[in-house]
Amino acid sequence: MALAGGVLEGPQREGVTLEVTLQAGRKRIQVNGVPRRTPALAEHLRTVLFAPEEMLLVNGPPGLRRSALDQLAAPHDPMYGSHLSTYARALAQRNSLLRQIREGEADSAQLRYWDEPFLASGAAIVAARLRVLDLIAEPLASAHGEIAPAEEPLTLAYSTNAPLLPGEQPLEALTRRLTETAEKEAWNGTTLVGPHRDDLVFASGGRDLTTFASRGQQRTAILALKLAELDLLTALDGRPPLLLLDDVFSELDPLRRGHLVRRIAELPQALVTTTVPDDLDQDLRRRARAWRVVADEAGARVEESGT
Repeated sequence: MALAGGVLEGPQREGVTLEVTLQAGRKRIQVNGVPRRTPALAEHLRTVLFAPEEMLLVNGPPGLRRSALDQLAAPHDPMYGSHLSTYARALAQRNSLLRQIREGEADSAQLRYWDEPFLASGAAIVAARLRVLDLIAEPLASAHGEIAPAEEPLTLAYSTNAPLLPGEQPLEALTRRLTETAEKEAWNGTTLVGPHRDDLVFASGGRDLTTFASRGQQRTAILALKLAELDLLTALDGRPPLLLLDDVFSELDPLRRGHLVRRIAELPQALVTTTVPDDLDQDLRRRARAWRVVADEAGARVEESGT
């Protein structure tokens, strides 16, 4: 069994105790001793995470970038989760019907029932994504400039298969594209347009990072995105999230490490983890309070370390 927990401190959070237990692959969450579901954690403690697998965000599959964008958009739109659920249900029904139409087992007129929720929720998702990209543009450029001041500014662009024509709103653009692709959809048996096929492009100096960026530059871009996300969440209500950084300094040159350490040191709290303590930036080690995880018969324990 693995157990983690803590007491939250700060305005409006005094005395809130969180406890997470993992046993036999099942996670149990308690808030002040009361069992709660996973979303309850975010109500009390927001987090921003950088982990090694995040390196796939720049040049990995588009689904990872869509998920990252959804994570950015959700806190800024209370209906975003509902829109995602409605869209997923309508998309599944449309695809099922399109397969039947391709096999001659259904009529295209039946699609109209699902087109309305598909278009309404899809347009709401696109609009929310575009809004949060506008919000994050300035903090993203600022964070990237702090870590890599010698590089061209970092930008994020929304790549969509339903681009807005002059004067169009997302609903109008998606409706137009759905009409344009109707015959091709029936032939392919699947929905060809919509936010489930859109993408996010990382660019520096107008160039797509996937075409030229080194591993260090990619890591810098993702770290800048995480720091910008932290700024956006803090701006919501003045409560800075907890920043979680795993194996963050590898592939960063000393200059970038130094800039990142200074940014981390300004935060109220951050947790930085590594399996090799010597890999941590020396300045950060001098400033930080260190713990180590030690295996024991009960599973593991955390103890304070002098290094």
